[in-house]
Amino acid sequence: MKERLQKILARAGLGSRREIEDWIRHGRVAVNGRVAKLGDQAGPDDRVTLDGRPVRIRPAERRVILYHKPAGEVCTRRDPEGRPTVFRNLPRVKGARWIAVGRLDLNTSGLMLFTTDGELANRLMHPSQEIEREYAVRVLGEVPPEILEALRQGVELEDGLARFESITDAGGEGANHWYHVVLREGRYREVRRLWEAAGVTVSRLMRIRFGPVRLPRNLRTGHWRELTGRELNALLTAAGMAPSPKAGTPHRRRTRRPSPTRKPARR
Repeated sequence: MKERLQKILARAGLGSRREIEDWIRHGRVAVNGRVAKLGDQAGPDDRVTLDGRPVRIRPAERRVILYHKPAGEVCTRRDPEGRPTVFRNLPRVKGARWIAVGRLDLNTSGLMLFTTDGELANRLMHPSQEIEREYAVRVLGEVPPEILEALRQGVELEDGLARFESITDAGGEGANHWYHVVLREGRYREVRRLWEAAGVTVSRLMRIRFGPVRLPRNLRTGHWRELTGRELNALLTAAGMAPSPKAGTPHRRRTRRPSPTRKPARR
């Protein structure tokens, strides 16, 4: 049975569907010696290559880990400025690679998910799934009720109307006040831009939940662990995928100490 190339290669853990579609547009993927185009399909008997190198079509083992990103790390595999990346502390995977489920900007910390399953990553990031993201936000001063209501109703940003699904007062002392906010999309710096559009200064931002998965209190920054069976099945359900039959088996819970922080390259 033949399927679209981007679906096959994503399921094999080579990248997300969006990444693979870009590879196809740029002529990096070929099927049976012919440069592929968007919409092409392949099956088990076809020879698929990426940049001239054969790729295996069989699915990689699905793994999903959560990582506690510290502020100061970028979400690219390599940074031209020499800044540390989120990938430097992740475990190695054989025959696949880690795909980040969404990104956090340089100054945002908290929960990130990584998987070897490109189809799962694509579903979790697709706007149609409307998967909730929850953030803990520290702002300067207590925000008036009318501004909070405006942020719930919607604020016009440069890329369209945006709003928080919910805003919960989490308290605070002195000049700093904490709120927990929830939204259902992952636009670039959306949380910060919403607060800034309302005239509120954000001094700290941390993602504490992605869909059904919460950031564990005992997971230190720069460390990771595998999802438990229950977490994995809840995440698959949120993505509209069938639960894993291996969910009852023990999951690895290893963590890894972060590498020494490298100084950013001078401009």
